[in-house]
Amino acid sequence: MNLESFTDQVFNQDALEGMKLLPNESIDLIIADPPYNLGKDYGNDSDKRESEEFLRWTEKWLNLALTKLKPNGSLYIFATWRYSPEIFVFLKSKMIMLNEIIWDRKVPSMGGSTRRYSSVHDTIGFFAKSKEHYFDLDSIRIPYDEETKKARSRSIFVGKKWLEVGYNPKDLWSVSRLHRIHAEREDHPTQKPLEIVERMVRASCPENGIVLDPFAGTGTTAIACLQNNRRFITYELNPEYYELILNRINRIKDFFLEPPELPKNNHSSEKNKQMSLFLEGKN
Repeated sequence: MNLESFTDQVFNQDALEGMKLLPNESIDLIIADPPYNLGKDYGNDSDKRESEEFLRWTEKWLNLALTKLKPNGSLYIFATWRYSPEIFVFLKSKMIMLNEIIWDRKVPSMGGSTRRYSSVHDTIGFFAKSKEHYFDLDSIRIPYDEETKKARSRSIFVGKKWLEVGYNPKDLWSVSRLHRIHAEREDHPTQKPLEIVERMVRASCPENGIVLDPFAGTGTTAIACLQNNRRFITYELNPEYYELILNRINRIKDFFLEPPELPKNNHSSEKNKQMSLFLEGKN
């Protein structure tokens, strides 16, 4: 099936089924924020598995997703420290591990266990299929503040050019989680900040490239792609979150250059109707 019939689409279906229809080696970047298996309520039992079952399921969807990735493609996967060791070991047997990124959620230390340290971070694994993976560092450099520029300009070891373009983001990302009063916040228990996902999209997917998100959640990956001239293919199993994503995309519909085509693999007349209503709102 033609890849174009899938791009810039949100599919209300299980990614394990949907990804089977995608051509192999067609995706530039995968951004995956799967259930952490911590018992969160996503409207189903996807986050309430036995540990061994969860890891088998994780390996299953990863094995399928990686066949869709281009030879120079990359993967970011969000995880919790409880399962990241097993997941990363599995991925290292198939890919090159480039970074373990720590997302500091900037959560105030309040309460928690009295028998261990409080957990205030998520782990992000950054993997590539080959050493020739796409990575655009200049697109994500962080500007120096004026005080730092002034201080470092006196050093013979720091050129003026590098002071102007900014510095390379480190593997510790301090970005506040989305609180209920945050303008970006949607009604979802584990929404990721747009700032984080945009950094991934800009760095690891070329313009007009395709980003695959098997667990769309609130559609943050789709929003990041729309705002940065990338294309997307996303899957969301929960019908309520699927509707949320369509509504969220509709709110920034002016970013569309042209309406996406209806998906060729609709799975029910109701889904077809939902997507049609979405497109009508764009015209």
